[in-house]
Amino acid sequence: MNQIKTLLVDDEEDFVRTLSERLEIRGFVADIAFNGEKAIKILDDNHYDVIVLDLRMPGIDGKTVLQHVKKVCPETEVIILSGHGSKKDEKEARLMGAFEYLQKPVELDRLIHNITNAYEHKTKKNC
Repeated sequence: MNQIKTLLVDDEEDFVRTLSERLEIRGFVADIAFNGEKAIKILDDNHYDVIVLDLRMPGIDGKTVLQHVKKVCPETEVIILSGHGSKKDEKEARLMGAFEYLQKPVELDRLIHNITNAYEHKTKKNC
């Protein structure tokens, strides 16, 4: 399998740094954005296979980032990883095009499984 290029977007800096390190150990490319503004800037210059995105962040929130992703690179799959989510948030995110919706804390193996599934789904859509 090719390296899966991921972008991790979360305002919890220690969490996202640790997650990035753990994913890179497992062979993923894992870039980081600590807020929605930075994520949008990164996405304007880079393409990702999968984005792991928190919904609740100061400034530009995750829903706005999700809308931007689906507008500028609709083939990119987005996994919502939220610590404060609700069924309403999950439903809205899925309607906006999120591939998966997970609650923190999440087991690393489960997240990796979901990232891999999202990548495979993206690859099948592009064929």
